Amino acid sequence: MPSTPQITYLLASHEPALLVAVEPVLLASCTRVQIVLSAEAALAAMTAPESPCLALIDARLPGLELGRLLAAVRSAVQHRFPIVLFSDTVSEELHNRIAEGVLDDLLPTGLDPVQLSLRLHMVIRAHQRERELDLLRNASEVNDLTDRLTGAYNRDTILSMLFRETDRVQRMRTTLSFVLFDVDDFGHWNSRLGSAPCDDLLVKVVERVSRLLRSYDLFGRVGKDEFLAGLPGCSTVNAVLLAERIRNEVFGVPFPAAGAAIRLSACFGIAPSQGRSPVVVLRDAEEALRLAREAGPESIQCAADAAQAQTAPVAFFSPSSGGNFLAW
Repeated sequence: MPSTPQITYLLASHEPALLVAVEPVLLASCTRVQIVLSAEAALAAMTAPESPCLALIDARLPGLELGRLLAAVRSAVQHRFPIVLFSDTVSEELHNRIAEGVLDDLLPTGLDPVQLSLRLHMVIRAHQRERELDLLRNASEVNDLTDRLTGAYNRDTILSMLFRETDRVQRMRTTLSFVLFDVDDFGHWNSRLGSAPCDDLLVKVVERVSRLLRSYDLFGRVGKDEFLAGLPGCSTVNAVLLAERIRNEVFGVPFPAAGAAIRLSACFGIAPSQGRSPVVVLRDAEEALRLAREAGPESIQCAADAAQAQTAPVAFFSPSSGGNFLAW
């Protein structure tokens, strides 16, 4: 069973009296204390892969250039930790460092153990609250950007991103294609299986499609069972090829749900950007999707002003599906 990593506090000082006074207070909190005696050693410890959870720096540390040290730590360390400076003089620069949040506290060197323990506890608690708030803010931002069920971008987010991508198309004269698809007769499965298994099916659809997309492609859920992929640098022909891959590799393989193998299918509408507003391009893709639905399950249609591609539907039934196989 892996052991839990021990919390490490860094104490950087060359003054024996300060080390003797501070080290027992840190050890009393059941932490590991790492003592360094120079600014160079302090920087190495603070930027190491396993950085300390708290750093206490003596302003009298040999070779210390505080501004340089703090800047180097801030640029090198991904996860911020609290930094406390021991100093018996308080300059305007130190006040500014505190106001900027670069330093978390200034402590005189002569604090008694009770006061020192209390101040350090306050610093650590303030840092923990700040991290919790950051996590909440990040979670809120993610929730605002993504569909809560599938994790794909929501409609507003993907359209906003496609507006930015269209600006690039106009500047660089590059290509951009939309692939809009929806699951055929999803209402049938919803009434037959119930909402929870169908929600799980949509999550699996997104997982499978995401594996076929490039890192810079945009993918979002724009309706209950309708999804949109924005493909930068992709021509209409290549967008059709991707739609065929999705049709074969995503929908051509049964989905496990409610104790059965569910065979879903989808129709696809494809439209080129040509530098036009994403709202207009999406309208073209929606019209192409409507024509695909009329043509039958698993059809792929391009917008009227895009080159049409011949796309024969894949076989609807899998010969190896076995007896527990459902299709509509």
